[in-house]
Amino acid sequence: MKLVPISSADGAALRSRLTVPVLAFGGILMAVMQTVVVPLLPDLPRLTGSSPGAVSWLVTATLLAGAVLTPVLGRAGDMYGKRRVLLIALGLMTVGSTLCALTSDIGVLIAARALQGAAAAVVPLSISILRDELPPERTGSAVALMSSTVGIGAALGLPLAALIVQYADWHAMFWATSVLGAAGFALAWWTVRESPVRSPGRFDVVGALGLAAGLVCLLLAVSQGGQWGWGSAPVLALFAGAAVVLAVWCRQQLRAKQPLVDLRLAAGRRVALPHVAALLAGFAFYANSLVTAQLVQAPVASGYGLGLSIVATGLCLLPNGLIMLVLSPVSARVSTAHGARVTLAIGAAVMALGYVVRIVDSRHLWVIVLGAAVVSTGTTFVYSALPTLILRAVPLAQTASANGVNVLMRTIGQSVCSAAVAAVLIRHTSTLDGVAVATLPGYQLAFAMAGIIALVACGAALAIPSDQASDGPAPTAGRPGPAQETALEGRS
Repeated sequence: MKLVPISSADGAALRSRLTVPVLAFGGILMAVMQTVVVPLLPDLPRLTGSSPGAVSWLVTATLLAGAVLTPVLGRAGDMYGKRRVLLIALGLMTVGSTLCALTSDIGVLIAARALQGAAAAVVPLSISILRDELPPERTGSAVALMSSTVGIGAALGLPLAALIVQYADWHAMFWATSVLGAAGFALAWWTVRESPVRSPGRFDVVGALGLAAGLVCLLLAVSQGGQWGWGSAPVLALFAGAAVVLAVWCRQQLRAKQPLVDLRLAAGRRVALPHVAALLAGFAFYANSLVTAQLVQAPVASGYGLGLSIVATGLCLLPNGLIMLVLSPVSARVSTAHGARVTLAIGAAVMALGYVVRIVDSRHLWVIVLGAAVVSTGTTFVYSALPTLILRAVPLAQTASANGVNVLMRTIGQSVCSAAVAAVLIRHTSTLDGVAVATLPGYQLAFAMAGIIALVACGAALAIPSDQASDGPAPTAGRPGPAQETALEGRS
């Protein structure tokens, strides 16, 4: 049989068809990288010869690096090329995973996990690439899928890591993610085209350093407040430092000719309210997996716990990822028919409904899985609508940086959720065989808190101006039209 070589035209068509799945694969990898370390946390002090406090930095370092680098790399992508910066983010993620596989030294592990935090920029960069490269009729579903990869990867990462940790050496988990990361990098290098849309100018180094300093102070105080004490001098000093640094940073951004974040644009209701909704949705989303994982692992003697293993817990959360994968195109169709703000409001309301189910019954496994699935359904609608709202509200040359800020707001919401849930459960404990165990009313209070936050997000969604409302121009999604290209050329 004679082999027919693939022509350059056929190769280009194949790469074009693979762009969406390859970018989605990168987004899933990012979320997997963030969650794979969770099953290891109880054993890592023994495996690395370090303290539990030091081990907790394996999560904190990734969080801080991701929060700082997401808006910075987003702005760099708008200026220097989104594909180029995307490959840098995927490369740093893969290098960090390989370093984790090669060492048991806690200092190197923390540094490597910080490198992995760069992967947080993959989703906003990919969303911006999709807007630039796809025709308008394909943009909505592709962006919805890309945004949902955060939840899909989080749901897949926990059971995958738990299985590897249970049946193999813990380094094997990082070797597996290194191979996946290298595959993601190679596929992105081969399939993704460089976007022609640029925002030329000088990178705002002062703004990047100021934002980094402010976010580090803020998120470090939030993530470590429960361990150090919310009234302790270090935590209060960090909060005060964050307030001062971010206030100075805002002033500098308003005066800068080419700011890292366009605060004037972000202050408009079309952009500000989706950012507020992202903050609230990040809180409501994270409570679902965080509280569910702790509740089902609680001992049976507690009267409500199921005593599940970490592997079984991961399998309980697995349907959430599948739901987000299946429903992302549905949410895109709802946005096309009724508008993204309606999709966002519906999603937030469904999230609140899921928490009502969790409050009513958190003793039976099928009800727990059902409630978590309802919350994930709402999360799919919320996360698919947010980037669409941002894309319609900002100029083409700022899509990556604006979506980077939106993802940053989700991250801050998740950090605040982790601290708030921990504070609630610590105050609602009982002693069981000499061990403090959270009570069922404590979990129900955490669910109620997340449900109320979801309702507030619904209110924020309804306050977003519709496409017909007058709150500044709403750039169209998809490829830039001739008028937009002319405007971009004029700015350059």
